Amino acid sequence: MNRIVVNADLGRQTISRHIYGHFAEHLGRCIYDGLWVGEESPIPNTRGIRTDVVEALRAVNIPNLRWPGGCFADGYHWQEGIGPRDKRPRTINFHWGNVVEDNSFGTHEFMDLCEQLGCEPYICGNVGSGSPREMAAWIEYLTFDGDSDMANLRRANGREQPWQVKWWGIGNENWGCGGFMRPEYYADLYRQFQIYVRDYSGNQITKIASGMGGPYIEGTEVLMRDVFKRGGPGVIDALCLHYYVYLREMDFSATEFGEKEWFVTLQKALEMEDSIKQHVAIMDYYDPGQHVGLIVDEWGTWYPPTPGTNPAFLYQQNTLRDALVAGLTLHIFHNYCDRVRMANLAQTVNVLQAMILTEGEKMILTPTYHVFEMFRGHQDATLLPLELKCDEYAVGDAALPAVSASASLSKEGRVLLTLCNLNPRAALDLTVELRGMNAGAVNGRILTADDMTAHNTFDQPAAVHPVPFQGARIAHGGLSVQLPAKSVVALTIN
Repeated sequence: MNRIVVNADLGRQTISRHIYGHFAEHLGRCIYDGLWVGEESPIPNTRGIRTDVVEALRAVNIPNLRWPGGCFADGYHWQEGIGPRDKRPRTINFHWGNVVEDNSFGTHEFMDLCEQLGCEPYICGNVGSGSPREMAAWIEYLTFDGDSDMANLRRANGREQPWQVKWWGIGNENWGCGGFMRPEYYADLYRQFQIYVRDYSGNQITKIASGMGGPYIEGTEVLMRDVFKRGGPGVIDALCLHYYVYLREMDFSATEFGEKEWFVTLQKALEMEDSIKQHVAIMDYYDPGQHVGLIVDEWGTWYPPTPGTNPAFLYQQNTLRDALVAGLTLHIFHNYCDRVRMANLAQTVNVLQAMILTEGEKMILTPTYHVFEMFRGHQDATLLPLELKCDEYAVGDAALPAVSASASLSKEGRVLLTLCNLNPRAALDLTVELRGMNAGAVNGRILTADDMTAHNTFDQPAAVHPVPFQGARIAHGGLSVQLPAKSVVALTIN
C-alpha cells in the first residue's frame, strides 16, 4: 500500500528559499548569449541583459545567483571586468575551451543582473591564482561607502552607493581546478584569506569555504577540525559540497536513453542523500550547535555535450528525466534543511542541467525550470515531517522507492505537497493522511509526458509543461491520489 502521513502540526524547521538558488559561470553560452547580449543587440534587453530570461527567472522567485564560477572564478581577476567595456582586456578562458573572454560582463553588469532579478548575489572569490589583497579590494569596491580609492573607483565607474553582498565564496574546488591543493593546505589558505573578508558600511558577509565533491569527506573533516574548531563561529560560516549525476562509466545521452539509463540516473541522484549524510555527520561532531551551514552550490545532471556543439561548452538538452532528478534532489535538501542553507543548480542558462535554453532571439523553458516553478511555494515555508511507505520500482536486481515526497506549510496556512513517481511504466494509488488538519480543498498541477525522453525544443517549446492535475480528491479529511507514471505533481491543500 502506498501511504503518506503528513504531520501538519509538527513543523519546526524552515526550508530556506536559498535552497532554490542558481549558478552562472563564464562557461560556454551561459553568460554570453544566455544572460548577456549587449546593449546594441536586437534581442530585447535592459542595459545588455536579456529581458525574457530575467522575466522567466523572476517568475520562479530566484533567491540568489552564484558568479563568476566555478573553475572560472580561480582564474578571474575582477579589475579586468570594470570600467569602459572597450578598454577592458581580452583574456583567455583557459578552463573552458581557450575562448577569448572580452570581460564585457563584469562586476557592475552582474550586480545589475541581480537587481533586475530581485535576487541576492553570491560571489566566488579567486584563491587559486589570486591574493588576499585582491579579494579584500573587491569587497571594498563593492560594499564600502566611505572615502577610499576602491570606493571612489566604483563611483567613477558609475555606482555611487555600495551594494549589499551577503554570500562570499573563498575559492572554488580547491581540490581540483581551484588549485589542486591538499585539504590541509587549503585550510591554511582559507584561514589567511578570510581575515581580509571584512564587513563594511553595514554589509554582513557569510564566509563560505570551498568544500569537497560528492562522497569525499577529507576536506570537510579538515575544515571543521582545523578552521571551525580553532576559530569558532565567524571564521567559517558555511562550507560547500558539489555533487553531479555524472556517470563516467556509461556513455549516457541527454535525450537518447532507455529504462536502464533512466533508472541508473535516478539511482545516482538519490545518492545525494548519502553524500549529505556523510558531511553532516562530520559537521555535527565538531559543531553540534549548527553554526556552520552546508551549501550545495553545484549540483545537477552532467551528460556528454550535445553532438555538434563545442564540447568545452557543456551544452545539453533537458528531458523529463532531469525534471525527476530536480524533484528528488530538492526533496532531499528539504529533509536536511537544518544544515543545508543554500543550493545552486548548475547552471542557469545553456550549460548542464539548465533552467533555460536560448538560440538567438529564441528562448525555451526546460522541464527542470517547470519543477522549480511548481515547487516555489516551498521557499521559506515550514517543513512538515512526513512518513512514507510505498512500492519499489525495480529494474533487474536493483530497486528504488517508487515515490519521493515533501510537504511544507506556508505562512498563509496552505500545505504544499510535492510528489515524484519514479516508475516510468506504472501509475500508483496513494493515500495521504493529514494529521493536525482537515483538507477543505485541493488543487494540483502535473508535469509528465508520454515518452520518458520528452523535452522542449525551439520548434516545440511546450512539449513538456505543467497542466492542471485532476487525480487528487479529498477523502476522510485527507487525500486519495492517482499518481501517473514518470510524473512530478504539486498539490496545494487548504
